[in-house]
Amino acid sequence: MKNRILANISLFLTALIWGLSFVAQRAGMDYIGPFTFNAVRCFLGGLSLLPVIIFIKVAKPDKRTERRKHAQHINLTRAGIACGVALFLAMSVQQYCMQYVGAGKGGFISALYIIFVPVIAILLGEKLRKSLVISIFLALIGLYLLCFKPHAGFDIYDLLLLLSAFLYAVHIMVVNYYSRIVNPVKASCFQFFVVGFLSLLPLLLFETPNIEAILACKTPLFYAGIVTCGVAYTLQIFGQKYTLPVIASLILCLESVFAVLGGVIILGETMTLKEIAGCIFMISGVLTANICPTETKSLNK
Repeated sequence: MKNRILANISLFLTALIWGLSFVAQRAGMDYIGPFTFNAVRCFLGGLSLLPVIIFIKVAKPDKRTERRKHAQHINLTRAGIACGVALFLAMSVQQYCMQYVGAGKGGFISALYIIFVPVIAILLGEKLRKSLVISIFLALIGLYLLCFKPHAGFDIYDLLLLLSAFLYAVHIMVVNYYSRIVNPVKASCFQFFVVGFLSLLPLLLFETPNIEAILACKTPLFYAGIVTCGVAYTLQIFGQKYTLPVIASLILCLESVFAVLGGVIILGETMTLKEIAGCIFMISGVLTANICPTETKSLNK
């Protein structure tokens, strides 16, 4: 029970940090390209976790057998690569779009990964729930109100953000698979270095990194790298280790609310009544997606 409570608190803090990270991501696009931003932020996130890993290793005597160490290293490598590749794809699409959309709008569309999580679960063999059908209907109405422009239709960047939401759902499912068998701090560190290295190729192909621009972007990079990557994603892995995926996604949906608040308070963004109505429908769909009619069981039994 104690672990479950701490896990839910961790996921709430993750949602808060992730929501405000849209402000940092949007601000960062005034200085550098999306792949440069992701590469630097992820290397910062990975480096920020190395002292934590070293401290844990020194403070706690290692009593594992060589066979157990080998097995855990294999699992960690698999987890780091799988989570890293999924996160790279999701981050790349989302960050590219943040050049063209506001923090609040980006946060709400991205939050639809909460609906995609149970959709993917159904594709993997789970039973379709009525609440999920309702949630998709509400989300589609919300997406229409938030993104559809008369005489112009949907913006391509809105649709790409929807794709990134699906990719983030894939990442959550991969994290959920590995979170019970690997150290969360080590796995988080590993995945960020994977994302950082994968970001270098498109960075060199499509962008021209500039040290002065990177230094000018230090505040958004510090938040998006050390706080969002180093802290929040580690909290996510810890939280998913001790709670159910549905509960985790329900808490994480608050990310979109914090994104809007951050955009309004920090960036001075505004929304029309139509867009606000769209946000209400979308958050209703997100919440409905996580209504679980079946009894949940503790993961620690």
